[in-house]
Amino acid sequence: MSLRLFVVVCILLIPGWLPRLRAGEPGQDSGPEISITPRETKAIAIGRPSSTLRADVKLVLVPVTVTDALDRPVNNLSKERFRVLEDGVEQKITSFLWEEGPVSLGLLFDSSASMKNRIEASVSALKYVFQTTLPGDEFLLIQFSDDVRLLSGFTTEPEDIERRLGYIQASGWTALLDAIALGTNQLRAATNPRKVLLILSDGNDNNSRFTASEIRNRVVEADVRIYAIALSYRPRLLQRLAEETGGKVLVAQNMNELPEVVRKLSAEIRSHYLIGYSPVKDVSDGKYRKLTVELLQPTGSSGLRASWRRGYYADEWIR
Repeated sequence: MSLRLFVVVCILLIPGWLPRLRAGEPGQDSGPEISITPRETKAIAIGRPSSTLRADVKLVLVPVTVTDALDRPVNNLSKERFRVLEDGVEQKITSFLWEEGPVSLGLLFDSSASMKNRIEASVSALKYVFQTTLPGDEFLLIQFSDDVRLLSGFTTEPEDIERRLGYIQASGWTALLDAIALGTNQLRAATNPRKVLLILSDGNDNNSRFTASEIRNRVVEADVRIYAIALSYRPRLLQRLAEETGGKVLVAQNMNELPEVVRKLSAEIRSHYLIGYSPVKDVSDGKYRKLTVELLQPTGSSGLRASWRRGYYADEWIR
């Protein structure tokens, strides 16, 4: 056996030899002493949601948005007003809070030919999205017509998005689903747990490679919420995606209504109730779990509406 081969075999057969050598065994000329300890396991404190999960405890965190009949956020409800069911089985709520925080927002702008006379008013109205920014907000911009273009990656400067919106011109068809696919992929690099695609469009898809079912699976798995500003009517495709992900679609019947619609959605995007529970059926089998949130209307109130993500896969954590 050669000397070189003998040294390699010794290293493989004597675990821990190399770390001790670097830590400074007697007789070695080394730097400061190094100790190696097992990695600490972090647990969740019940009543205080955390994104860090202990291996033997599963905490599902369900963001729920509540709005009144005028689409204004409602933030003064107690835990007793909510019931959460997973696959039809009621769950015990172990944590509950209302929170407002920064968002990673992808703005998807429809620039198809049908938007030709609406571009200027749409760009002007979207500026209201940036009037309620919070520290930590980040934005990206995607334009879609025949094809899909990433006009700006993540930026914390709203002025960058506003400036690029000013160069958009209308032409072509509507590759809406392809735009959602690109936006969802970009949001994988988001720094905030709250990930939103805000879509402004006047129609349904007519030029995408992706199918609606493929996009539905992508946004659910990525925990992306779909919000949309629809012009003139409510596209069924966007309505389904918004309901599935806990978002919302608001309709501007004419361009004069658009600024107010943008203001309402902008306020709702950044705030929600966060309801936590440990599932009765705690099995990470990868199957889809259906979520239902029931809201007990307060005395003297009516028309409150709850929005939540309608389900999750059992091998992921909800946030």
